[in-house]
Amino acid sequence: MLETVIDARKAELGPGLVVRRVLPFAKRRMVGPFIFLDHAGPVKLPPETARQADVRPHPHIGLSTVSYLLSGVVTHRDSLGTEQVIRPGEVNWMTAGRGISHSERFEDPAAFAGDGLELLQSWVALPDAFEETDPAFNNYPVHALPEAQDGGVWMRMIAGHAFGLRSPVRTHSPLFYVHARISDGTRIGLPDRHVERAAYVVNGGLEFEGRVFGPGQMLVFAASSDPSLRAVAPSTVMLLGGEPLGVRHIWWNFVSSRKERIEQAKADWKAGRIALPPNDRNEFIALPE
Repeated sequence: MLETVIDARKAELGPGLVVRRVLPFAKRRMVGPFIFLDHAGPVKLPPETARQADVRPHPHIGLSTVSYLLSGVVTHRDSLGTEQVIRPGEVNWMTAGRGISHSERFEDPAAFAGDGLELLQSWVALPDAFEETDPAFNNYPVHALPEAQDGGVWMRMIAGHAFGLRSPVRTHSPLFYVHARISDGTRIGLPDRHVERAAYVVNGGLEFEGRVFGPGQMLVFAASSDPSLRAVAPSTVMLLGGEPLGVRHIWWNFVSSRKERIEQAKADWKAGRIALPPNDRNEFIALPE
């Protein structure tokens, strides 16, 4: 049973960098522990204006950010001292826990070259027991991630487990996150061992029960259903979901099970108590008023 269809809304992260914002959605705040999903691009910017799209240092609490590139290059720096050039197919998993700040810069000449920049960034809320864990960052190269090919379906397990694949990415709750490419006319299902499940169409199109869904649409399915999705064109799809965590509050870049913790994070960022990246501390995004 198809429970909800979410149509992405446009949001601008910086000059020239417009994203499709999928989660959170008014009628569906989360899918499993996934509380946020942005799809940027593909977008091309000339080298002389690429840096205008930089995302300056900003804070997070209570979540893990998952940066996954389909094309382009991003430079990540955080308050732990991490400096990581993010390339297509890698998994970059940053756990904010009790507090972290980071920046995303487009200083590499290849940032918007070739096919342009195409980025999927999701936030995974942390379970109660890990909301105040120590912050951490891990990069997982492409060769470390399991892949499978079955007829007209290719898939890479970004995180979690499904379809007989298990990712080495360290997570804090049961989930799955899959990058799939599906040839025209081929069918794909969703894993049945997870309570909440969704499929997001990056490009191409999917047919389900006589309806066709295109780029920028997320299909959320009921737990008891066993959907079979058919590609109506060569398609790229992200499959995601997992076990629900309970109510989470979200404000700006902060996620928590407690509203008062978000208020504390606001005060901490405003007062400078969340450190800036040591290699990127000359500017930052101020707390929205």
